[in-house]
Amino acid sequence: MPTRNLPRERLALGLLAFAHLIISLDYTIVFVALPEIARELHFSSQTMQWIVSGYVVPYGGLLLLGGRCCDLLGRRRMFLFGLALFALASAVGGLASDPAVLIAARGVQGLGGAALFPATLSLIATMFEEGAQRNRALSVWAGVGGSGMALGALLGGALTQTFGWPAIFFVNVPLCAAAGLIALIILPRDQRRAGGGRFDLPGALTGTSSVILLVLALVEGPELGWRSATIVGAAMGAALLFATFLAIERRVRDPLMPPDILRSATLATGLAITLLFTSSFGAILYFLALYFQDVLGFGDFETGLGYLLPYGLIFVASSSSGPLGNRFGMRRVLLLGIAVGGAGMVGLALVATGASSYAALIPGLALYSIGMGLTFPMMFAAATNGVCARDQGIASGLASTFQQVGSALGLALLVPLFNLPGAGTATIAGAAAVAKGFQYVNLASLGAVLIMMVIAVASSDPGRTRKGLPPAVTAE
Repeated sequence: MPTRNLPRERLALGLLAFAHLIISLDYTIVFVALPEIARELHFSSQTMQWIVSGYVVPYGGLLLLGGRCCDLLGRRRMFLFGLALFALASAVGGLASDPAVLIAARGVQGLGGAALFPATLSLIATMFEEGAQRNRALSVWAGVGGSGMALGALLGGALTQTFGWPAIFFVNVPLCAAAGLIALIILPRDQRRAGGGRFDLPGALTGTSSVILLVLALVEGPELGWRSATIVGAAMGAALLFATFLAIERRVRDPLMPPDILRSATLATGLAITLLFTSSFGAILYFLALYFQDVLGFGDFETGLGYLLPYGLIFVASSSSGPLGNRFGMRRVLLLGIAVGGAGMVGLALVATGASSYAALIPGLALYSIGMGLTFPMMFAAATNGVCARDQGIASGLASTFQQVGSALGLALLVPLFNLPGAGTATIAGAAAVAKGFQYVNLASLGAVLIMMVIAVASSDPGRTRKGLPPAVTAE
């Protein structure tokens, strides 16, 4: 094993965590500015959602392709490419003067994110040895990424109020430029892939198109209606293209998604938990903003402040997750995080109908946030463990794809449930309806919590030996 260069490793980890922060920042920084963007660029109520969907759909759909490109073209190259694309699209978005230009810029931002995220995760997986080193690195990476969401809510409010909505896009440009310059110095050059490898164009086209159509159906279904021709057509197209994709992958020499990769038990565990986690834990963060504003009466900036507690605890718990996993095992930390988070959901549901203050939410919010922080790094550790170095990009792409599909699926299932108390009734309306809907969402999410616990109990814990030390990284 080559001698480790600890200062360089730490700088590289700081850079990769910073890149995760940039991606996370963009998730929440736009939300606060949506009303002002819609007003100034004359978005209609039907098209305003595409300020968000224009990013989410290509981002979620292209992650698998981005991950495979990391394996074939080089992780450092894709990291730099993603940063450059993200910065360029952000600049265009800030200069946009009509809805079409802004939506197109958001789409290119999604493409940049789809290259950047799997590059970041696969660089961690290949630069840090499987087990203790990687678990610690993932804790830092996840913690910083989680803090980016809180920072995005605060920064979005401050920038929009002080400089106007274009500032939320322009802020990405210097951040991406700084990360790119540091990457050129710190990140190791890409090694030539042994045995070459051809790009699976048919698999890329069918696989990517199927995920894009699936995400589109999930994102737009609650708005357009599940029986609308657009949603039914997108869902049927996704199923047909995915079946074609699987048939292609069994026949081509260098598939986009090597079938052998799915034989990894820890990867399968990581993917399943990622899907369920983001559809439950991740979705609650969205509904929490509505609760803050419509029940507690918070304004935009107060809502950002309200997120400081959960994101702060997520950061602390994420930073502790890796060391705890090294000491007690990945499976135990996953179980602990899922169980604590589930207890927090129960706590939130109990006070949702009668809470008149932020303080009443704190016990449930604290447990939920700690559970989320403990689980997040370990589910990505599971998704990258046991996968050979040459396939870390596609493993990272799969994990991040399941993350985005889970987020879209969670909102698609929970939004109608959240709206149920205020639909077609005069007895429950306004703040009471929002509170009741928030209670329903938390209780429904407990179903996903129970399934995750069953999966975690049934999984193996590959990172443990007799002395509690991780095995060596899988050779390429």
